Amino acid sequence: MPFFQKPASAPDEIAAGRPLDVPPAEVAGFDEATWYERAFRGEAAPQLTLRAVLLGSVLGFFLAFTNLYVGLKTGWGLGVAITACIVSYSLWNLCLRLGIARSPLSILETNCMQSTASAAGYSTGSTMVSATPALLLLTVTAQSPQGQHLPWPVLAGWTFFLALLGVALAIPMKRNMINQEKLRFPSGIAAAVTLQSLYSQGKEAASKARALFYAALVAALPPVTMDIPWRRGHGLLPDSSPLFDWLPVPGRNPQTGAAYTASGWNFVLDHKLVMVAAGALTGPRICASMVAGGLLLMYFVGPAALANGAAQSPASAWREIGVWIGAPMMIAAGLLAFFAQWRTIARAMRGLGRGNKAPYAVAEVPGAWFLGLGLFATAGTLLLGHTQFGIPWHLGLLAVLLTFFLALVACRATGESDITPIGAMGKITQLLYGVLIPQNATANLMTASITANAAASSADLLTDLKSGYLLGAHPRRQFLAQMLGVFAGTAASVLGFHLLVPDATVLTGQGGSPAAFAAPGAQAWLAVARIFQEGMENLHVMARHGIVWGLLAGAGLATLEILLPRHRRFLPSPVGLGLGFILPFFNPFSMLLGAVAAWLWARRNRPHAERYAVPVASGVIAGESIVSVAIALVNNLVLRR
Repeated sequence: MPFFQKPASAPDEIAAGRPLDVPPAEVAGFDEATWYERAFRGEAAPQLTLRAVLLGSVLGFFLAFTNLYVGLKTGWGLGVAITACIVSYSLWNLCLRLGIARSPLSILETNCMQSTASAAGYSTGSTMVSATPALLLLTVTAQSPQGQHLPWPVLAGWTFFLALLGVALAIPMKRNMINQEKLRFPSGIAAAVTLQSLYSQGKEAASKARALFYAALVAALPPVTMDIPWRRGHGLLPDSSPLFDWLPVPGRNPQTGAAYTASGWNFVLDHKLVMVAAGALTGPRICASMVAGGLLLMYFVGPAALANGAAQSPASAWREIGVWIGAPMMIAAGLLAFFAQWRTIARAMRGLGRGNKAPYAVAEVPGAWFLGLGLFATAGTLLLGHTQFGIPWHLGLLAVLLTFFLALVACRATGESDITPIGAMGKITQLLYGVLIPQNATANLMTASITANAAASSADLLTDLKSGYLLGAHPRRQFLAQMLGVFAGTAASVLGFHLLVPDATVLTGQGGSPAAFAAPGAQAWLAVARIFQEGMENLHVMARHGIVWGLLAGAGLATLEILLPRHRRFLPSPVGLGLGFILPFFNPFSMLLGAVAAWLWARRNRPHAERYAVPVASGVIAGESIVSVAIALVNNLVLRR
């Protein structure tokens, strides 16, 4: 088949690209034979067109900045498929009205476009918020507070090969998980439903696009007024306000004897909006748990750490002592919740061996592609791992083999719950390699990143293939669209990381100023690597006690969630509580404001909130993130001397 197809021009091609008469919810229940008969649009239906891939690559390039920005702030990523669908649909219709485009994008072209954008904007950059910043922090010393970046060709190659490895690993899973078992992949269903509504309800699509666009414009104002050095190296407005210094907080400065203030503990009002939007998407339970963790650090753990020498200042207590409580809490909760899904693990292993010999499976991605792409990605991963990170060849190969099985389980978890346990996957590899090569923290981090990144890429591809399945798309063409998005995603992730993190002081803070990015995911990865590198005996005694208490608290709360699923919403989230310990307090506080605002919106007008909450929050995140990256580019390359 030709690599790129021509856009529809003949009447039969245009008809093949129209939305199905069958709604996605009904298609989801089809068996394979019924799907090929009633939903599959055939070999000739144009979908993998050059314009769809180019538009998806451009959108994914910029959306990668949003995920990188939010990931360095919060430690997790946000799916971009729905945002890409809304933006691309609106932009292309604008191009049609202006006469720039000649024909509309079909729903199948838009589906391929969102696969390309999702690969570029989400799955490619996972390492930039976990292993890569952790590796940068590992190089920080008193003599070199700025740390040492990886050379950009090494970082680009590592990112590229891991993303390709994840794409390859998804091939043998697709038919079993999507066609046969019909796992939900809720985000994939949401993307399919969004596309179906966009192509059938033009007014609603336009109103969602306007909401996203206006929200982006509003969110772009804070970084413009705060991050550009308009006067004497400072912005026109400060980026935070110490509105809560009237609150009593414990402790006194041992040098001056002055009482600490709430702002000294990072309890300030952040003037930027991205964390508010992230909280609106996250929900009140997680955000309230994060605030609870931050308050525990501020009022109980932090003062004790200052008194015992385990922390040097209130502003840095979150990374000096909080990380040793929060990271173990998240690790214990994540691993326990993961292994509690033993039935999911068993089903994943059993399903892998099912055949792919049905006569109507002509459009499925062939096994030869899995072997060829998998061997290519594995060879590149092993070569870079050995030459750049000191990973022995046999241990690198073991990491790839382990990744296949862990990615299999992660993808099934995504299909059943819409949650990809990337952190848990990485921690399993970290713990294993902490035993195999305990003194090599670099190898510990980078072998874990193989597992985490490949799992993220595999789960993202299967989620996109689910949406394509519901729309009658061609799996092979959608697979190629996803693979092409890896190129734009690699470029955007590497460029964005170097712009946002020119050196390690952005992650650690400097001269008493707080860190621009807390990078909680990286802090957790770094904590595990350092335990194996330095040995428990070299940690402060309070940090060692914190690890024990964190493990116990995380395991206990996770156990309660498992035993009391109906009361889960009333229990503190162990992941949220752990994040509260390893984030500066203004981040969880802003997220709670957003979560409460979204909750009140839904209480007042649920249909309105369900229609516009996601576009508005996505617009805020996109607007601030993209403008912040552009400002960082100007500040670092033009204004920096």
